[in-house]
Amino acid sequence: MKPEILSVAPMYAPCMERLARELTLHRLFDAPDADALLAQVGPRVRGIQATGFASVPAAMIDALPKLEIVSVFGVGYDGVDVAAARRRNVVVTNTPDVLNDCVADLALGLVIATSRRLCAGDRYVRAGKWFAGPMPLASRVAGKRLGILGLGRIGRTIAKRASGFDMTIAYHSRHPVRGVPFRYCATPVELAESSDFLVVITPGGAATKHLVNEAVMRALGPAGILVNVARGSVVDEQALVRCLQEGVLGGAGLDVFEDEPRVPEALFAMDNVVLQPHVGSATHETRRAMGDLAVDNLLAHFAGRPVLTPVP
Repeated sequence: MKPEILSVAPMYAPCMERLARELTLHRLFDAPDADALLAQVGPRVRGIQATGFASVPAAMIDALPKLEIVSVFGVGYDGVDVAAARRRNVVVTNTPDVLNDCVADLALGLVIATSRRLCAGDRYVRAGKWFAGPMPLASRVAGKRLGILGLGRIGRTIAKRASGFDMTIAYHSRHPVRGVPFRYCATPVELAESSDFLVVITPGGAATKHLVNEAVMRALGPAGILVNVARGSVVDEQALVRCLQEGVLGGAGLDVFEDEPRVPEALFAMDNVVLQPHVGSATHETRRAMGDLAVDNLLAHFAGRPVLTPVP
């Protein structure tokens, strides 16, 4: 008898198909009556497959008496009540590392797109405005100062790419990172003051909520550009809009938002802002690697082997 799994949110389709082949899969996310499905299969469920934003609260964990593992498709696990899982000795896993390259690619893409006004240029050509004359000049990227807020795995991958643009790199994390050649700044404000671009790549959650506040944005300055590829909660969105409107912040490249998919409408008309629909890991290659790792964690656990990537 295959172990029974509850899927609370869909992941990459081929990996969902693999999960359904390997285990007995119950799809809570598209059940006509989620409560009825939980009541029916809950006593037998031994695992949960979730995503970074899917909600796996304490009430759900406690309602599954045989639950052993929560496998998250994503590096973030904001929606999982990890403390409740630990009280029940439930293993929680995520999918780190396999998405580092794609998120770093997008971060640098947003740096370039915002600084060189790529999206504004595309609109300029499509609207026929080129006939009236050239666009205003943009700003270069090479040789500028890059601040990285959160020098974890993805942050270091971003730094590696930025070094190819001859950028001077500094960072802020909770603690200095050993073995890196970059300057450590004691606070986000100090980092912003010494940066032309500030890339945010911290975890989400209560500990980092509004870590990038108005003081940080004002320190970045009227020529500075903020790029967020972390979680929308890390940036004070109201302060961001205000700083952009007042011109005390030069621009922003945003892949994540506080209340996705809702985005402040004030940003839509700003040519110094580039907006993306949370696509940092959204390539076929990376989503497959994430999905395979999520499935592999489940299979390892049920085979009695250590999981590959338990959360810290």
